[in-house]
Amino acid sequence: MANFESVAQAVMAGKEAQVKDEVKSLVDSGAAPLDIINQGLIAGMNVVGARFKNGEMFVPEVLMAARSMASGIEIVKPLIADKDMPNKGTVVIGTVKGDLHDIGKNLVAMMLESGGFKVVNIGIDIPPEKFVDAVKEHNPQIVAMSALLTTTMLHMKDTIELFKEEGIREKAKVIVGGAPISQDFSDEIGADGFAPDAASAVELCKSLLGVA
Repeated sequence: MANFESVAQAVMAGKEAQVKDEVKSLVDSGAAPLDIINQGLIAGMNVVGARFKNGEMFVPEVLMAARSMASGIEIVKPLIADKDMPNKGTVVIGTVKGDLHDIGKNLVAMMLESGGFKVVNIGIDIPPEKFVDAVKEHNPQIVAMSALLTTTMLHMKDTIELFKEEGIREKAKVIVGGAPISQDFSDEIGADGFAPDAASAVELCKSLLGVA
């Protein structure tokens, strides 16, 4: 018998097929779509986020769980009006120019989505101009930049400088992350925040926007 708890457990175990089956049967049994998302899919992902932060789960398992959650949300989404979808704010996320790493960035994007944010993932190797275009197009509350190479991390500074030149620095909070990034570097380039891992990134976005 499918229930919210078993959906959450399937998400935590990264069992995508099972998540889909259970979500479909909950929909068929008349469960409220938002309850399926909040009490089942997101509830499971919240446990995954906490375990990941404590070192009890690792990136491959978290990615599987996030994929499972996303496949469940895809089934439920058409049943929910856009205005009812949980949205704590919009985040534009990308890996900076010259850097082709996307596992960490995608993990942060998935965790943010499970935390109730709308995420615009603009990809890898993104020059400052493209970040500017994305801010103008999507009006995000937060811009998240990722870098895994010491040689590319300075492009974060270039991007923030271009935001200032274009007069859009005040429009969105800027957060940075990735292996070589530190709080000191974040302060030095004038970013609004730094997160050492995906779970912390979600907490950082919530605290910057003052949402629970």
